[in-house]
Amino acid sequence: MSLPEIVSRERWRAARAELLRKEKALMRARDALSAERRRLPMVEVDPDYVFEGGDGKATLLDLFDGRPQLVVHHFMFAPEWEAGCRCCAAFLDQVGHLAHLRARGTSFAAVSRAPFTRILPFKARMGWTLPWYSSGHTDFDRDFNRDFEATIVVDDEPVERPGISCFLREHDRVFHTYSVYDRGLDGLGPASSLLDLTALGRLPEGGDRLRYHDEYED
Repeated sequence: MSLPEIVSRERWRAARAELLRKEKALMRARDALSAERRRLPMVEVDPDYVFEGGDGKATLLDLFDGRPQLVVHHFMFAPEWEAGCRCCAAFLDQVGHLAHLRARGTSFAAVSRAPFTRILPFKARMGWTLPWYSSGHTDFDRDFNRDFEATIVVDDEPVERPGISCFLREHDRVFHTYSVYDRGLDGLGPASSLLDLTALGRLPEGGDRLRYHDEYED
């Protein structure tokens, strides 16, 4: 394994200052990209998808839990699998306390094609408490995979992929605003990174002041 060059403190400071300049340029570019993402047009979701969760049947509108935004994690868990995708599991492990999203008007849920009877024991094994639903009897995963050039197709059917889809609600109307898949999930997980994918962005709560997760009002 090749290790970094050993230099004096002065040379390190100079190299670090140059890298910091590039890091700040990247940060400004990322902020500009997030703003452009918020300006994307949206499309109304017509199908009345019905999922299965811990409380029984739930529509896509139900997954919002009364909030204006919804972030869905397309968790790879095929109906015939005994356990979920390891990469998807690692992603969910990095999602922080949902209170920080919920306080900013955004709900989060995982959705998989596996039946809920298989999701439930795996969810318990992983120690997760976040909402997770089965879409096995719907076209939800196929519908939100088919619009991208990189979609893998086998026998004319799109293969499920790890991804994130964002939705916006206006009363009882639901709109799809954004989706990202595969390597696009790199660096995502914290609440701020997920909010940057949404149409409304980092909705302020208390002047955008972060709180301990047990201090937010539901």
